[in-house]
Amino acid sequence: MRRIVVTEFISLDGVVEDPGGAEGYKHGGWRFKFDDPDGMKYKLDETFAHDAMLLGRVTYEGFAEAWPSRSGDPYSDRFNGMPKYVVTSTLASADWTNSHIVDGGDGVYDRIRALREEQKLLVWGSPSLVQSLLREGLVDELVLLTSPVVLGEGLRLFADGADHRLRFTEPTLLGGGMLAVRAEATAG
Repeated sequence: MRRIVVTEFISLDGVVEDPGGAEGYKHGGWRFKFDDPDGMKYKLDETFAHDAMLLGRVTYEGFAEAWPSRSGDPYSDRFNGMPKYVVTSTLASADWTNSHIVDGGDGVYDRIRALREEQKLLVWGSPSLVQSLLREGLVDELVLLTSPVVLGEGLRLFADGADHRLRFTEPTLLGGGMLAVRAEATAG
């Protein structure tokens, strides 16, 4: 069996909303205050370690608007070239190169399990999708790129009332002040 790995930019208080600043959230772009070459290399290595991306509709639409016009560097070329599976019940097509629709209706988790059997999947952002994958026990590992900032409000990765058992495996302090924490999902 391959794995599903979730990667998130996250604040100390668990906010994952609009780390890049393109969604109109009043604190949007907060992660850029902590960028550095170490962090970029960490994300590049992470991307190359996976076979495909699994994305929710909102994240997919944001990426599909931003990335196809970029090229000529390893990060953009990998992002644009790798297979992308978008979980949605509203999109009829996914036009970004090598993108495929995973119908979000009945049986969606069986389809995701089948993809997981074939490939090592990386979920970027997509907090609603991640919450549902966690509920279904489909997340094998979380990579939390934690910025030393408290935002006080915004969409959080873990829903109120959620009970997930994790085991920290590998913390890495990145040069810009972010802490990359790897956590494996555990049973019970």
